[in-house]
Amino acid sequence: MDQPQVTRGGLKAATLVNESTHEVVPCTFNPFEYTLSKQNSWEKKPVKGKNVPKVTFKQGGSQILKLTLYFDTSDDGSDVRKYTDALWRMMMVDDNKKNDKSAKSEPPEVSFHWGRLYFTAVLTSMSQKFTLFKDDGTPIRCQVDVTLEQMIDKDDYREEGPAQGKGKEAARTVTATQSDRIDHIASKNSSGGSKDARSVAEKNNLDDPLKIPPGKKLKV
Repeated sequence: MDQPQVTRGGLKAATLVNESTHEVVPCTFNPFEYTLSKQNSWEKKPVKGKNVPKVTFKQGGSQILKLTLYFDTSDDGSDVRKYTDALWRMMMVDDNKKNDKSAKSEPPEVSFHWGRLYFTAVLTSMSQKFTLFKDDGTPIRCQVDVTLEQMIDKDDYREEGPAQGKGKEAARTVTATQSDRIDHIASKNSSGGSKDARSVAEKNNLDDPLKIPPGKKLKV
């Protein structure tokens, strides 16, 4: 999409990125709030003669990010769905995105970017509410409620924005996803953009930059 990635108020826009197609959807207005939650699984075994069972940890659950996104095209009167149709594609099965184990097609991974929050996930739920229309019924304002489920551990996230404190900029890493290309990775994460693709490849000792294993952590 060719829209500038700033809000109507001139702020840096929150964005959702389709990690398979690299399509970026910028918000017209940034969210007012968002909710992060996480639930772990514990096994309870009764203990004879005790008031409470023995509780044993089984596994950690993914973080869940819930937020409402706002889109408005009342300034030019265009159809607001030019933004939100791209979000719906993040919910649909992508024939070019196949599961490594089952080889079956599946929806793409996505990432949410806002300030220093970088959340790599899958979009598990989405609902869209149109709230303003032109005389001919064309929707020009809507809100979209989305739920994203974490795909990468929070400790593996890279922080966006300038490094804290003084001294050298902190080293950053990104995790390659399926179908990632080195030029796309450099474009999104390097100050020199896609021109730094060769430098990123050399920094990570990539013999074949066109074949990056999904899940590989790359220094940028």
